[in-house]
Amino acid sequence: MQDRKGWLKPWSLILVLMVVVFSGCRPQSRGADKLAEDTSAAQDPDTNLAFNNITLEEADDKGQTLWKVKASQAIYTPDQQSAKVKSPTGQLYQDGKPIYRIQAQEGEILKSGDRILLKGEVIATDTQSGAVLRSDQLEWQPKKDTLLLRGNLRGSHPKMKISAEQGKVFNRQRRAELIGKVNAITTDPKLRLQTEHAIWLLKDEKVQVDRPVQVQRLQGTQATDQANADRAEVDLVKKTAHLQQNARLTLLDPPLLITGNSLIWNVNQQTLIADQPITTVHRQQQITITANRGRMELKPKVAYFNGNVRAVSANQANLAADSLTWKVSSQEVTAEGNVVYVQPDPPATLRGAKAVGKLQNKTVVVSGGRVVTEIVPGKDVIPGG
Repeated sequence: MQDRKGWLKPWSLILVLMVVVFSGCRPQSRGADKLAEDTSAAQDPDTNLAFNNITLEEADDKGQTLWKVKASQAIYTPDQQSAKVKSPTGQLYQDGKPIYRIQAQEGEILKSGDRILLKGEVIATDTQSGAVLRSDQLEWQPKKDTLLLRGNLRGSHPKMKISAEQGKVFNRQRRAELIGKVNAITTDPKLRLQTEHAIWLLKDEKVQVDRPVQVQRLQGTQATDQANADRAEVDLVKKTAHLQQNARLTLLDPPLLITGNSLIWNVNQQTLIADQPITTVHRQQQITITANRGRMELKPKVAYFNGNVRAVSANQANLAADSLTWKVSSQEVTAEGNVVYVQPDPPATLRGAKAVGKLQNKTVVVSGGRVVTEIVPGKDVIPGG
């Protein structure tokens, strides 16, 4: 437990404040008598102490300020171990430097300096990033470098706005943990994240989610494209959303459904990279393409697939190759390397080095090298070029 010097700026401060407070409301001739009475009361352990317009501060063992709070009124418990304050405003410090500006309707301060509790319309402003955090309750634990915010948490930052049930902020790590009904809207790229738990890395400008998450691309206030995944990371510097584990991205234009365990979505550049197996479905044309890896340019609407590529249309036409380029708007495909094209009606199988055509109307031409065509007797077959 710290001595009285670290708590109230010694008893001399108390007596001076008493002189100021009481001399302002009593006749001057009674000042000496009143001072004697108040000094006696201050020494009585069963007497609460009340002060108006008071400044409280606490320092650590090195003499560095931990916090400094101004209040319209402070009422100390009889044992003087805590004080209840009204309309507190002030600053929270770390290594002797202010890190948060705070204000609230009321609060409680422990003499040990281990905790400050604020309640009612709490506002905490991060002096470094400019982030403003609002909640129903705030608890500052300076020795643990922990700022706890509970109830109706809302936050604004130049690059993001957030809301959650509660949060924890660790200033040295420049990390904020958001818990319960998390809703975050990033400015650039314009995304909305909804989950139950997220980590906001303020210095790195990233948001990491380790629980099921929904990510929506916004145009104005309307959601256009939407993704779901078990994990995600949004990089506000690279302007990407990395969707991981059971990732599912539904695009409006082109109308694609893309699934995989690792999808890197650059929202502003409108590109998508899959560095693990990917499945892409054109929802209108009912064409499905699977591959080990893929890259899409969503604005020109061209997709590139590599490794064990297989494309299947609604009419069961099937194309396998080492690589495939898909022009989404025209539905034309260009496949290269160990090409195998199979169609059920009329039944045929073609093998070659390259194939170009459209699966949905079975106009595929296989060429290059020694083209092999397998024909079922009695059936017509499309020619291989």
